[in-house]
Amino acid sequence: MKENSRFRLLGISERILDALDKKGFEEPTPIQELVIPLLMNGSGDVIGQAQTGTGKTAAFGIPIIESGRRSKDGPGALILAPTRELSMQIAEELNSLKGENPLRIAAFYGGQNIAVQLKLLSAGIDVVIGTPGRIIDLMERKKLHFGNIRFAVLDEADEMLDMGFIEDIERILYATPEDKRMLMFSATMPKEVLAIAERFMRDYEIVRTKTAEQSNALTEQIYYEVRRENKFEALSRLIDMEEDLYGIVFCHTRGEADELAEQLQQRHYPAEVIHGDIPQSRRTKVIADFKERKFRLLIATDVAARGIDVNDLTHVINYSVPQSHETYIHRIGRTGRAGKSGTAITFVAPGDQRKLNMIRKKVPGEITRRNLPRTWEVAEAKKKRFAALLDSIIREEKHKQYLSFADLLLSAGHTPSELLAAFLYDRFKEELAAEEVVSLSTDDAFIPPEMHDHSQIYIALGYDAGYNKRKLLDLIFRRSGVGCERLGKVECSKTHTLVNASAADAERIVKAFHGKNNPETRISEQSISDDSIPEKSRGPLERRSGARSRRGFFHRQRGKKLRRGE
Repeated sequence: MKENSRFRLLGISERILDALDKKGFEEPTPIQELVIPLLMNGSGDVIGQAQTGTGKTAAFGIPIIESGRRSKDGPGALILAPTRELSMQIAEELNSLKGENPLRIAAFYGGQNIAVQLKLLSAGIDVVIGTPGRIIDLMERKKLHFGNIRFAVLDEADEMLDMGFIEDIERILYATPEDKRMLMFSATMPKEVLAIAERFMRDYEIVRTKTAEQSNALTEQIYYEVRRENKFEALSRLIDMEEDLYGIVFCHTRGEADELAEQLQQRHYPAEVIHGDIPQSRRTKVIADFKERKFRLLIATDVAARGIDVNDLTHVINYSVPQSHETYIHRIGRTGRAGKSGTAITFVAPGDQRKLNMIRKKVPGEITRRNLPRTWEVAEAKKKRFAALLDSIIREEKHKQYLSFADLLLSAGHTPSELLAAFLYDRFKEELAAEEVVSLSTDDAFIPPEMHDHSQIYIALGYDAGYNKRKLLDLIFRRSGVGCERLGKVECSKTHTLVNASAADAERIVKAFHGKNNPETRISEQSISDDSIPEKSRGPLERRSGARSRRGFFHRQRGKKLRRGE
């Protein structure tokens, strides 16, 4: 370690300086320069605003290690994290930083054999890292006691609150001593995070790095307007255009993630998926393979992606628009790191514009609208890459072993152009043929030129009538044939539901419920019928669009078929 190292100026011991040297860390990150002195020399609590990948684990981990000591009276430090992956990552980082320090550090999380964790606790652990659910479980088993805690850390605090851990966090913190030092790290500062601070922290100081205040300065933010059913084709075009794309694709649900990964694999794109239903051992292997670039596209849900720390991602792709600007910041914060530029792409379907506008108001930087590459542009990009590949092979003389075979083929009477064209056909089929490109150029239908070309359907049914999104979407599909994959945003409230759809699909849905030949269906646990709609819920179904609206009734009076205006 250099004598003039800025790490040394922070007052860090030689033991940890040696560990940092072995890890190749020469200078502290901005958040480390701000937080480490406060924790090493001060006595107050600290809130640090920092993105994933800014070195915050070492920022709180180094002071904990420096002040830690072996004890038979229970752990001296507790670190809570939202996911098992992040818990494992923190434990790995701290164990690599402690050097020859005998401090015992371990992670505790769901999905791991509880017997293994109980054995670790019985042997003695000085720094406990874990997810709130598993920590509560160990507390209830009376195997984990916090009377000796001197440091309590909430990492990714905003994410834990978003995931509904607030009650667990409060219960855990109430079990710790009042005179402990408390640290919170969060990428954003919503009011819920500050409420936790007011309740459990004393004389706290908030530190923000310039990076946190001007987040994602190195990340180009782009959005594409794409119909919901065409997202996969849109993603395929972007993959084909970006030869070196290495990134994470975020989906809302596990089912969406599974479906997308399967579609990509069927087209021979190197992709894998992680989410909460995948066994922990499999998730760990997938993440390790991704970091080693054994494949270039990781399909993930927000929860499963927590703790994935890769500095050289080129892209983050929001296959679904995030539900909040905090989630958006978390997602795109994974690219544009360590001085490298990155790209954040968001697919915006009809009905998503309101969410996008909300995000644009609250996120630093400009989110720019782009047009997806046309089919001919994708074909041209592939041709240029293939031509460059052939040129490279010739320049490096890798082709010479096939020269005699090439001469043999030429002696058969075919021209060089014919032989090369045959080779290209065998390699690409119709993929790059000009005629096929023209026939596939359905770009005007593929990508909506303006997002105002959709309608909003008002349905006077909501939670009070026993309906949720799934039931309403099922009813719409059975009556109109319009599936959920073709619809935009669905907003369900107590009294009504708003459904976004293309103008054509909205017209089809309204006509289906205004028709006179709707078959009667019976009520069952797995199907919904019009007759299940209670009297109090009878009300209008209205299609709203830019200049026109149509009104009717989305109910059936008993013994009557639906007629407009009844």
